[in-house]
Amino acid sequence: MSTKDTCEIYCYDEEKVNRIQGELAKHDISSVALLFKAIADENRTKIVFSLCQDDELCVCDVANIIGSSVATASHHLRTLHKQGIVKYRKEGKMAFYSLEDEHIKQLITIALAHKKEVKVNV
Repeated sequence: MSTKDTCEIYCYDEEKVNRIQGELAKHDISSVALLFKAIADENRTKIVFSLCQDDELCVCDVANIIGSSVATASHHLRTLHKQGIVKYRKEGKMAFYSLEDEHIKQLITIALAHKKEVKVNV
């Protein structure tokens, strides 16, 4: 590890650390991590992005958009549903999915804008 990207001595601001630890305790950070973990998969991100482009898609639409089988698309959609990212409704034999709320669309929009602005070191 380079010494340029780490502290060379161990010293911390106790007041700041205690304040932030208190704030962390007030929030369900693990749920936020699970949300990001769910959309960390490229195909699930494609699904969420697609649902930002159109209000509602059936499972077959999703499968064709991401280039997968209906079973694989269903698996991804179930994962997204379990995390509260998408919701679905049945219409006869069809299952239609949409984003759970506008916040998900905002996350994707912000992430894309960030990617455009920041050159990521790979």
